[in-house]
Amino acid sequence: MITNKALAESIRMVDLNTQYYNIKPEIDQAIQNVIDSSAFIKGPDVKLFESELAEYLGQGVSIIGCANGTDALQIALMALGLKPGDEVITTNFSFIATVETIELLKLKPVLVDIDPDTFNIDVTALASALSPKTKAIIPVHLFGQCANMEAICSFAESHQIKIIEDTAQALGAQYSFKDLSKQSAGTIGHIGTTSFFPSKNLGAFGDGGALLTCDQDLANRIREITNHGSNVKYYHERLGVNSRLDTLQAAILRVKLRYLDKYAEARQKAAAFYDKALGNNHRIAIPFRSNDTTHIFHQYTIKLVNINRDHFRSYLKSNGVPSMIYYPVPMHLQKAFSYLGYKQGDFPITEQVCDQVISIPMHTELDEPQLNYITDVINKYSD
Repeated sequence: MITNKALAESIRMVDLNTQYYNIKPEIDQAIQNVIDSSAFIKGPDVKLFESELAEYLGQGVSIIGCANGTDALQIALMALGLKPGDEVITTNFSFIATVETIELLKLKPVLVDIDPDTFNIDVTALASALSPKTKAIIPVHLFGQCANMEAICSFAESHQIKIIEDTAQALGAQYSFKDLSKQSAGTIGHIGTTSFFPSKNLGAFGDGGALLTCDQDLANRIREITNHGSNVKYYHERLGVNSRLDTLQAAILRVKLRYLDKYAEARQKAAAFYDKALGNNHRIAIPFRSNDTTHIFHQYTIKLVNINRDHFRSYLKSNGVPSMIYYPVPMHLQKAFSYLGYKQGDFPITEQVCDQVISIPMHTELDEPQLNYITDVINKYSD
């Protein structure tokens, strides 16, 4: 067993505490300003954050804050006016919220297998998932890099279906098209959604989310839906929900947005260290990078080759290295979606990846001694 108790005890899967203390005066002042103003709901920081994030992302995008990333997905589907029974194509390898919101609106999720390298939706499988009832597709930009948006946009346009980008793990990533133009993740489809859950690359101190769109009519509709379907108080144009970005969270996010590029660089630097240290370990497959997208490493997820994952995780834990599995069970094998009629073997790549992947510490505060320790522990593993 590798022993370096003090160093091992300093390692976290996500170190939000150190991140906070590095910008504590700015965060504390932002919070105090909101408390002093008592503008807790729809305070000025909400609109300021929305405009500042829009400026950061470019493309003439409008930002509408909401309560969380799951609400953002539901509101996006509502804004597109989909009807019960309409079908929405999405990935089989993601957090449950992506599929959950489809079902909550009585739409039908149609699952697609994943690319074995990127873990993003397999664009070659889209055609076989298409039906006359297909109205939308939700690609998830998993772990920090964009799905193949050029192919997805071409597919969606040719079949007149809408695109909702789930950007909860990739806010700040850039996608490059073949014509060399670039767009920010979340601004490419008809609507983008994101989450400000504390561990996200741009994380609040509680729940929060947002919707992104370059279509002004959609932006107006989304804003109404988040506010009980209302644009003028007590006058309701449509059915909506109560989903607001809290002013305190907006104030915190305004501060952290100023550091988002720095945070991305820190994650990329840590990922580069992992790549170099683990790249020659024949029992580990390091994350694949697509040439058409930047990778901002919400997670650093490796695939294990002929390793008992449970045994490996126990070994890591005994040496003070935390780990997580994103995700252990594919959507089609979740009990909640058994009614869809999928069975074991229907999505072989997803099933294989769910058995092999493991994520190791990735955050903005990882330093070289910690990275050295983590990779040393991993490379010294033996069955």
